[in-house]
Amino acid sequence: EISGDGFPYGLQLMVNALGTVLHGADALAALDIDPILAKLRQQIEDPEFIKGLAREILDNPHRVRMVMTPDTNLSVERETREAERLAEIKAKMNDVEKQQVIEQAAALQQRQEQQDDPEQLPKVGLEDIPAELAIVEGESSTIGKMPASWYARGTNGIVYQQVVVDLPELDDELAQLLPLFTDILTEVGSGGRDYLESQTLQAAVTGGIGASVSLRGAVDDVQRCRGSFTLSGKALVRNQAALADLMQETFESARFDELPRIRELVSQERMYREQRVTSAGHSLAMVAASAGLSPSAAQQHNWNGLSSIKHLKALDDSLDDKHVLESFAAKLEQLRSTLLNAPRQLLLIGEAEQREDISSHLQQRWQGHTADATTGLYLPVTASGQLQQGWATSTQVNFCARAYPGVCVEHNDAPALMILGGFLRNNYLHRTIREQGGAYGGGASYDTDSGTFRFYSYRDPRLQETLNDFDNSIKWLLDNNHEWRLVEEAILGVISSIDKPGSPAGEAKKSFYASLHGRTPEQRRRFRARILEVKEADLKRVAETYLKPELASTAVISDLSTLETQQGLEIIKL
Repeated sequence: EISGDGFPYGLQLMVNALGTVLHGADALAALDIDPILAKLRQQIEDPEFIKGLAREILDNPHRVRMVMTPDTNLSVERETREAERLAEIKAKMNDVEKQQVIEQAAALQQRQEQQDDPEQLPKVGLEDIPAELAIVEGESSTIGKMPASWYARGTNGIVYQQVVVDLPELDDELAQLLPLFTDILTEVGSGGRDYLESQTLQAAVTGGIGASVSLRGAVDDVQRCRGSFTLSGKALVRNQAALADLMQETFESARFDELPRIRELVSQERMYREQRVTSAGHSLAMVAASAGLSPSAAQQHNWNGLSSIKHLKALDDSLDDKHVLESFAAKLEQLRSTLLNAPRQLLLIGEAEQREDISSHLQQRWQGHTADATTGLYLPVTASGQLQQGWATSTQVNFCARAYPGVCVEHNDAPALMILGGFLRNNYLHRTIREQGGAYGGGASYDTDSGTFRFYSYRDPRLQETLNDFDNSIKWLLDNNHEWRLVEEAILGVISSIDKPGSPAGEAKKSFYASLHGRTPEQRRRFRARILEVKEADLKRVAETYLKPELASTAVISDLSTLETQQGLEIIKL
């Protein structure tokens, strides 16, 4: 598969070949997997081949089991030991050594505040930016009674199929279950098979089947949103018919009667989300800080944010009751039935010569679907307004976020807000929060979907000092004149993220979903052109207009004892 949406494909190949090169073997032979797959197909003709692997690997008795018990006092003990160690070191130091430490600290601070000479680096300017943004565009058609979008892309013999369903009207209880529904749908049995048989079939004929749900604000009004449920899969061309069959069976006949399996999946998801708090705490804190400012952020907070973790923990505990588990499974079935009756469309990506065969099979597979014309669209929860929250969990570091209400992506101030995030991050926040403050990272960004401007820090030893740095960055911007070079660098950073190439299939998906939510090629090119027109005065103007202290919402993740020392925060225990 030609990937590259998160990491450049060429760089992936180089990294994959590195180990082979270091061991003196042929890198090109390692990357050319077709002969290896052909040999493997020949080997599996022998019934003993897989059995032999099982004996050598799975039945191997050599193993080590380690059992570790979490220490609830670990954080306090570490801090105590560190304080004692430093006190012991200080007690052994003479006056000369103490003065050396003071001088070294002053020298470090001076170096951190020193401005590097930009002339030592190669320079790229706005004049080097291509005039036009290249956007992949598909062809519209109808398959059965459903709209379909076809993208002809060089996918190296892989077909991508997606069923995209408009989110229908749902009550709050069913809407809250959507993320769990997407997790469970493809992990239970279907078509009369149990979940083990279905998983085996998925592995045999596909590169994976998954489901997801998304919600984005409109381009002209962040308070108006559109949501969609997506069932997606990919397979080799020779298995495209089997992929389509399995996707339909999964959607229409997933077995929500497999209660032990559902119980297991909910517990697994709970564990994953709890562990995610300390690995993606900055993202969760930003969503929490934005939750009171826009419907899309509020919904993401309820679906995948900190609020969802509290809900999921309570649900997981309640499912030990058989009757509650049966009721939960019935709600999943009800949610599936509602989605089946909602308007849907197909997204298809493959090589041009494959289109006729793919469309022909899908025509037969989906010809009977008729959407309920009376179904309305889902309206997300209403944003509650400004908030100041501290989320307490077991952590030795902090994740800080502060958000301000902004504008929709079509507003004239949106480009300047987009540039402002990178400008503050590059020239103030990185230095004060990471280099001087000791956090793993920190910065600011403008989210066009929710229309919010957000500050954040990641794995941060400080809390109030970082919140002060957020505020001080605005004051620094307004109180000083800034070189055009710094503004230009921020513009180049945003343009780089817009123009960044993806995989052949990834670029098609990006184009489709952007258009689905009103980000048409024309709108995207227009926004990009406006990015290039931003000046320093625009940054100061939007900062004065939108980043007012009285408008800020704050969310931090920390341990309970730290949060209790902060004033003005509503403390919520995870």
